[in-house]
Amino acid sequence: MSSAETSKSIVPLDEVNKVIVEQLQQDGRTSYAAIGKVVGLSEAAVRARVQRLLDAGVLQIIGVTNPMELGFARQAMVGVKVTGPPEPVAAALEALEAVDYVVITAGTFDILVEIVCESDRHLLDLVSGSIRTIPGVLTTETFVYLELRKQTYSWGVR
Repeated sequence: MSSAETSKSIVPLDEVNKVIVEQLQQDGRTSYAAIGKVVGLSEAAVRARVQRLLDAGVLQIIGVTNPMELGFARQAMVGVKVTGPPEPVAAALEALEAVDYVVITAGTFDILVEIVCESDRHLLDLVSGSIRTIPGVLTTETFVYLELRKQTYSWGVR
């Protein structure tokens, strides 16, 4: 866990916060007034709760895109096997501009990395020239995306 993550205050996910998150998962453009009607709070109270969730890192409100529809020719998942602890390798991967997702895993790969590339050449340069040269990287396997069929962030809360 990074120092930024440990310094954030913890916001309890009470039932009202859970409903607010679910509303924003359905449509991140939903107004605070509309959410307030659902949860029985004023617009100002919802705004304050959302701000606390944002400040704590519980919630992000962003526009999700399909990179392949925005002119990026290649999107891929790269499985990475490492020697030694995975955290230093994960940190180095996080620093690469084309990397949009890094997760330490248990299984065949120690780390999974999603990358978005402008071309096949960019993909080759990134995997061969950047990822494979990180100290501790043992092997990689690249899974090129051919078609994005489903991408959702509306799994609710528990």
